[in-house]
Amino acid sequence: MLETGDSGRDLVSFALPESGGLVETSDPARPYVLLDADGAVVGPVDVYFAELQACGRPATTIRSYGMDLLRWWRFLSGWEVAWNRASRADARDFARWMAIAPKPVRVHWRRRARGDTSPLPVRRSSAGVPNAVTGRAAPGLTYSVRTRGHCETVLRSFYAFHLEEGTGPIINPFPAGRNRRRAPGSPSPSTSGGGQYRPTIPRRLPRRIPDARFNELFAALRHNRDRALLAFWASNGARAEELLTSLQRDALPGDQLLGVIRKGTKEYQQLPSSTDAFVWLRLYQEEARRSGVPQGPREKLWWTLRRPFRPLAYHAARAMLNRANALLGANWTLHDLRHTAAYRMARDPKLALTDVQWVLGHAHLTTTQIYLPAGREEVVEAVLAHHERQTRSARLPAVPAPGYRPESLNELFGTAW
Repeated sequence: MLETGDSGRDLVSFALPESGGLVETSDPARPYVLLDADGAVVGPVDVYFAELQACGRPATTIRSYGMDLLRWWRFLSGWEVAWNRASRADARDFARWMAIAPKPVRVHWRRRARGDTSPLPVRRSSAGVPNAVTGRAAPGLTYSVRTRGHCETVLRSFYAFHLEEGTGPIINPFPAGRNRRRAPGSPSPSTSGGGQYRPTIPRRLPRRIPDARFNELFAALRHNRDRALLAFWASNGARAEELLTSLQRDALPGDQLLGVIRKGTKEYQQLPSSTDAFVWLRLYQEEARRSGVPQGPREKLWWTLRRPFRPLAYHAARAMLNRANALLGANWTLHDLRHTAAYRMARDPKLALTDVQWVLGHAHLTTTQIYLPAGREEVVEAVLAHHERQTRSARLPAVPAPGYRPESLNELFGTAW
């Protein structure tokens, strides 16, 4: 057995136990609960969830934090360590394990409903390979650096909360980042932006869909509902789940406004949208009315296409886009459409950046400014044009020195002179 580290743990062959789980409840005061291996609610996590809810965190954030805490709880269970007895060595081993461990393969819900718990085989040949159409790499076999960074932040915050409450260990096993060595000329030493075990996360530029690729994606859609959704996402910059909150009364074609509920603030906001989006929406609404979709100002705007009709959910919308991706061999995401709308608006010199900030719902203008630089496609096109100019310049004939008669040079070297 290969042992790694001072703790003597075999992190290479360690398998995370499938014990416990994160369960969604119908109680609005407790949207999610974490269960241990015996099926009991984990009290320390339950208190932490209550703190998050009191701080105004939505249920989606609580679920995201809960998945990280579940991973940590399973790791401690595998080594028979209590949560309040976790040491810095345990946190260090957890960070090392996440860097090398293969991601668990989930069982599709349809297979689970049939009683088949065997996961689908992983396509190792395509894992981490950039897509030929979009340039985005496919998900790798190990945890991404962003997942590891998010997990470290959540666990450090969890133990910091219990440290303040006096209900956890006296030392946070996930320490804050150490001071880095001062650079020459700097007035004071700089500190790391996160915890000591937080990996370095590379800066990721927004990925928009080029106009030609967007037209291909739009042409691959089969239904007017899907065309309307894509047109709205690419014109008003709403997040994917925000657009699905619209009611039938929220669409105002005469004013070219569509009302949505913002993800973070939960405020209602009317977003200006393109004329084409409302044209496709009208075509979809007429089809929906004839097919028997519930009608009314308080009814949802977006519905499934087959009976029994249900309001369109995020996962169903993502499946719609994935079907179009399969036809094109691409891997565009719904969030790429928001980036596309943001990039188009931010690059318009006649549109104020503060207006773009309001439409996108950004709290800080610096977030909107990331869409100002040219995208990858524009940079590649500009550099290729530069190379073409250099090639044409190299093909031009040299200028003869003064004093030579042009007719003599033409006689010797041809009319190119």
